[in-house]
Amino acid sequence: MELIDRFEDVGFVDALEERYLAYALTTIMDRALPDVRDGLKPVHRRLLYSMHKLNLSPNSSFKKSARIVGDVMGRFHPHGDQAIYDALVRLAQDFSVRWPLVNGQGNFGNVDGDNAAAMRYTESKLTEVSQLLLEGIEEEAVDFQSTYDEVDLEPLVLPANFPNLLANGSSGIAVGMATSIPPHNVEELCNAALHLIRNRNSRLEKLLEFIPAPDFPTGGEIIENDETRLNIYKTGKGSLRIRAKWSLEKEKRGLWKIVVHEIPYQVNKGKLIEKIAQLIIDKKIHILEDIRDESSEILRIVLIPRSREVIPEHLMEALFEFSDLETRFSINLNAINNQVPRVHNLRELLLSWIDHRREVLIKRTQYRKKTIIQRLEILEGYLIVYANLDKIISIIRNEDEPKLKLIKIFKMTEYQAQSILNMQLKSLRKLEEIKIKEEFNRLDSEKNILIKLLKSVEQQWKLISDEIKALKKIYSKKTELGKRRTKISNIDVIKDFELNFEIPDEKITIVLSKYGWIKSIKDKKSNLSEIKFKDDDELFISHPAMSKDKLLFFASNGKFYTLAASLLPSGRGYGSPLKLMFDLDDGEEILSVHTYEENKKIIMASKFGNGFIVKHDDLISNRKSGKQILNLGDNDKSIKAIEVEGKEIAIIGENRKMLIIPISELPEMSKGKGVRLQRYKEGYLKDIISLNSQDGLFVKDSSGRNRHFKNVRNWIGKRSQAGKIVPKGFPRQ
Repeated sequence: MELIDRFEDVGFVDALEERYLAYALTTIMDRALPDVRDGLKPVHRRLLYSMHKLNLSPNSSFKKSARIVGDVMGRFHPHGDQAIYDALVRLAQDFSVRWPLVNGQGNFGNVDGDNAAAMRYTESKLTEVSQLLLEGIEEEAVDFQSTYDEVDLEPLVLPANFPNLLANGSSGIAVGMATSIPPHNVEELCNAALHLIRNRNSRLEKLLEFIPAPDFPTGGEIIENDETRLNIYKTGKGSLRIRAKWSLEKEKRGLWKIVVHEIPYQVNKGKLIEKIAQLIIDKKIHILEDIRDESSEILRIVLIPRSREVIPEHLMEALFEFSDLETRFSINLNAINNQVPRVHNLRELLLSWIDHRREVLIKRTQYRKKTIIQRLEILEGYLIVYANLDKIISIIRNEDEPKLKLIKIFKMTEYQAQSILNMQLKSLRKLEEIKIKEEFNRLDSEKNILIKLLKSVEQQWKLISDEIKALKKIYSKKTELGKRRTKISNIDVIKDFELNFEIPDEKITIVLSKYGWIKSIKDKKSNLSEIKFKDDDELFISHPAMSKDKLLFFASNGKFYTLAASLLPSGRGYGSPLKLMFDLDDGEEILSVHTYEENKKIIMASKFGNGFIVKHDDLISNRKSGKQILNLGDNDKSIKAIEVEGKEIAIIGENRKMLIIPISELPEMSKGKGVRLQRYKEGYLKDIISLNSQDGLFVKDSSGRNRHFKNVRNWIGKRSQAGKIVPKGFPRQ
């Protein structure tokens, strides 16, 4: 009963809120958001500290990444090994991190999006930047806390003699909040920090002179005006437009190509090339002929224009519009400050770092002062020994409790007495006495300097300024390592090109095979006898058109399907199956292809001899399922659709009877079954032909020869009559 009494009823909503809040706080504080002082999340901080404890300095040999991950997981970070390794990998990728914190050996992934090798195959150690972040960690520069199992200690923050938060940036998604901080140039950050030390309340407009924009590891070009960038750094939120960098390479005979050598930050090169290739296939950018990836260690994407007349700037503007050669980088300067996550402006982030550097300086100075005082205490005892050597030796030799005797006679501390008893005999030489006096004087002088430093805020800021100046010199923009990679262009000076990259209006031939494969070929190449088809396949329909035309496909199910000629695959290969473009059921086939023209009309007819006239405008449909125009009954199907070109229409049945009727007898409809064109006792409708009876009837035979029947007056009748046997010599096909 006593155990039961300890339980209490809690509302489900209250319990859920309490637990979700605890989860949210854990995610925000311990996983997703960086600390404003060192710019690190807990997993990154634990990785660097663990590698420091493993003595993986930049000058040491590499160790297996699996060893490092295991050490981090076992001692500091009780989470999945893959998550820890992923964090390690990112810190080593020079295309993800502007200033890598891990020196990786082996396959650590690439800009194509390929994953790193397994942790058992890669090796790692710290970089010089990591050493700067850890500098002074053994000198009580930062506070420590117990690890998750309370067996060890870990730092709450690193000393951070490097502006890591702004230099490398950070990204993460927590519960109800996120962070997205871009990387920056170190020299620019140092200049801004030095200015803030001199003018703590400096306006952001002034800071923007030192830090104009982010500096991404993959380079690229930022296209934004000063006002937009200032607003981002003032509010801590916004987005920047980043474009790829490209150059023009000229070739013989006036030809040229574009080479992209820098792409926007966090863009997957492999997916980028796939997307542009798909734009070419879909003919979304008609002035681009081909794309090639010629990258090695240096990125090189080659773009081939369709012709030399294409304007390079227009081509690139099109690609910026439709591909990830231009992206937007969202900025959210959210970080944990004094255990509270909040969005900062640029000045607040810089001040948090330099204030942290002052705290580290004070703590290191206090630690050094404490160490010196302890050493001076020992040295003072040693000097007493040299001044009273014989007496001290006598006490040590003859007294049962020499330590207490020394303390009593010479007014020593217990620490001094114990140090004297621990002295080696060789230390009693005259030379050692001189060295001890020199060390005592030097340390005493240093102690006085440290005391003055702790009392003088001005000296503290001077020392911090000297450290920042030294950092600035190492990572100067004049060096290969420190130079700015991302170009900054004011949006006002960028030419506002119209995306004038229309389809070149050129003659093409639409080729449809017997098995339903379709493609387009340029008219100058349209020698139909040389067109290749798959095994047992052959030419079914060839239709002349222009590349800008809209095509109408008439099917045996009475439907019309619409497709832009520009979307058809080019003449390379066998083309594409028409079933990928239209929803055609098995057994259904395309009967004819027509070019859409405003105000033009089509006559269509079914197997049972029904038909009517329809306008081109009524045939247009944007659906893959097409548009039902000719309604068909059981066992009926479409036979023919022809353009209205004459005043009459000739209808021929399978019984080889022909009837010529005026077109005026056919109704004009948008869809329906139509009217009876010709009557049959047996058989069905075979064909229809548009004509002017006064000019005679022109027919092609199976060999492709034109046959002309001049006098066809005897076959002129009225709609729905049976007609008469075709003229002598009329082709059977």
